[in-house]
Amino acid sequence: MEYVYAVLLLHAAKKEVSEENVRKVLEAAGIAVDDVRLKALVAAVKEINIDEVIKSAAVAPAVAPAVAPAGGAPAQQPAEEKKEEEEEKKEETVSEEQLAEGLAALFG
Repeated sequence: MEYVYAVLLLHAAKKEVSEENVRKVLEAAGIAVDDVRLKALVAAVKEINIDEVIKSAAVAPAVAPAVAPAGGAPAQQPAEEKKEEEEEKKEETVSEEQLAEGLAALFG
């Protein structure tokens, strides 16, 4: 996560996101730098528009609630089916933390 913070800090300061600059930020924070991770991060960041990623993450819409089928559901369902449907609905809901984690995955 600290690597992503270093990239965001450099981006906010309008500095080039390079291996050297990210390394300087991490070392200044007292973080041991992993060269492989650093190279992968910088290569990945060069392929994306950070402003667009931040903008889309900030205004990401919530997942729409599940809509009941047009034919209607049977009046009584077995308890197991109800539990499965509730679990599916829970899985469909995406929290802001999960969106932030997804953003972090983009940066390594």
